[in-house]
Amino acid sequence: MSTVFTRMDSPLGPLLLSGVRQDGGVAALATVTAPGQKGALAEPSDDWEYDPDALAPAVAQLTAYFAGERTSFDLPLAPVGTEFRRRVWAALDDIPYGVTVTYGQLAVAAGLSPRAVRAVGGAVGANPLLVVRPCHRVMGANGSLTGFAAGVDRKRWLLELESGTLF
Repeated sequence: MSTVFTRMDSPLGPLLLSGVRQDGGVAALATVTAPGQKGALAEPSDDWEYDPDALAPAVAQLTAYFAGERTSFDLPLAPVGTEFRRRVWAALDDIPYGVTVTYGQLAVAAGLSPRAVRAVGGAVGANPLLVVRPCHRVMGANGSLTGFAAGVDRKRWLLELESGTLF
């Protein structure tokens, strides 16, 4: 299996998408990152192959999302993370479009103690699938726009998109 990548323009800036090629040529999406995103690769690794066709479904769905025409994603995913992170990321997947939750609520949804907010916050911050896995929908306990690896301004933009105030 090889890692493939492509880039796409978006309202958040240029996005770098990577995936693991599957049978049939389509790639399971492994990462979606924005410029300056904490802990994310800014450039593809030397051993990645440029293949926009393999990631065309992801580009199409993200484009529709940014246009306000899509509220969820239906893509094969291949993120890499610990069992704990995957558990938190699975709970992220259950947050509906346009809805926000607190880190404590997310902890409970992941089957953890609501006191595990710091560990949950670490897993949310390590989410490799920006936008597709909706970490932007997680707020501070007081409703504040706490941390977002791609920046609070981008988080605000995504939440405004989902609330309908952009269109």
